[in-house]
Amino acid sequence: MYYPYIRGKQFELIVMRDNAQFLAENNIHPIIEPVKNNFTALIRTMNALNKANAHFTLIVNPLAGQSPVKSESILKELIDSEFKDSPDFTIGYMLHAQSNIEVMVKVLKKHKNRDIAIIHHGFTDGKKVITALDTLNPIGKHIFIDGSAGKLYQRHFKKDGIDRILIRNGFKPQKKNSLYPPSEHFSDLHITFPDEGMDGFGDYLIVGDEYTETGGPAYAVAIHLTYCDADDDMFIHHFLSDQTDSPTDPGGKFLEALKKLIRAINEPNSHIYKSSAVDEYQELYKKQHYPGLGYVKKLSMQHHIELIADFLSRNP
Repeated sequence: MYYPYIRGKQFELIVMRDNAQFLAENNIHPIIEPVKNNFTALIRTMNALNKANAHFTLIVNPLAGQSPVKSESILKELIDSEFKDSPDFTIGYMLHAQSNIEVMVKVLKKHKNRDIAIIHHGFTDGKKVITALDTLNPIGKHIFIDGSAGKLYQRHFKKDGIDRILIRNGFKPQKKNSLYPPSEHFSDLHITFPDEGMDGFGDYLIVGDEYTETGGPAYAVAIHLTYCDADDDMFIHHFLSDQTDSPTDPGGKFLEALKKLIRAINEPNSHIYKSSAVDEYQELYKKQHYPGLGYVKKLSMQHHIELIADFLSRNP
């Protein structure tokens, strides 16, 4: 199973909301880390996912951002109020380096009738966690953030009937868009996760694991698009604008990058999967329309989800 890890920013939530039925039909389980104190967009997304019977995990003690959303707000406004009678999603608890195990146990005991997932993100005492979890109902999922939960630590949580998922970042951010290579390796975890002893895998889509509140001025526009080669190994195209020396004319820069994407789609034996997002990119090119950089990122995220769903349908 695929577990895309998203932060609750506008276009990330729109991708989940617009694709709720697709996620449900393809057994894709999003992990959502709230980053906005205003829950309006998050509530709309959760409602759409619930309506489609799409399973997802909501992290109740997020870490992202300079001022992370308070756990008390998420528990009070969402878990114990707005979605009190919606049991079809999983509560995710983040275990990081400064986590207090007693606080975790208190929160999880209060919500013992819900499915629980532990996100392991820097806590190092696996034995202490296991001892604490023995006082709770069986935990359904252990989600490990690659690089923040080593192999020996992961071994503590290997148990029949408990899913283990590995999240690995495939996106390599550059300080400037103009520094991206035309193409580079993204990930093989969608193929190798069983070799890692895991029951599922995930990534941060084409956004990456580094969270920023806002983006800087676009001196160059980049369209990031993942693809699989003949062996189903996954790579990512970075289609760059020709203009790179000023923050002006983002629409013109987008069309320059889009022209390169369309050219790659039309190459003989192109490896680019013909997703609905790619269809929309082609329509934008026909109309010569610039929808805004947030929407461009949304399309590339949607394409990535469709690409992985296609791989999983061919490799059940």
